[in-house]
Amino acid sequence: MASQNQGDQSLSLKKDDYLTIGQVAHEFEVTHRALRFYEDKNLINPRREGQNRLYAKRDIARLKLILMGKRVGFSLSDIRDMLDLYDLRDGQVTQLRVSLSKFDVQIDVLEEQRKDVEQALTDLRRTRELIAGMLAERERAEAG
Repeated sequence: MASQNQGDQSLSLKKDDYLTIGQVAHEFEVTHRALRFYEDKNLINPRREGQNRLYAKRDIARLKLILMGKRVGFSLSDIRDMLDLYDLRDGQVTQLRVSLSKFDVQIDVLEEQRKDVEQALTDLRRTRELIAGMLAERERAEAG
């Protein structure tokens, strides 16, 4: 599953090693277009050699955070805000506080969505049983 092993190979990158757009796309199971989109949104900043994009450890780390953020429901704006805070020179205290607050809010959102999904499933199952009962009655009436 991609979400469990995304980026495992990149962890072995040495300081001056880079991955190509194709390697990154394959490793993270994203399209080249998605990577260029994240670049256009200034979420990642690969090195350019002519037309080639080369992704360093920092880009890989940021991409992992972007994909995790998307998976748990953060907007790209929220993700950008949290990533931008990494550039602050405050020992990441501000980044940690802001991230913690955003995580708490998102946990609440996801918990509420889970309740909504559980209620929807309960309603669907109940309605399904009613319809199955009605169908069984009509089939018995037609057969009898």
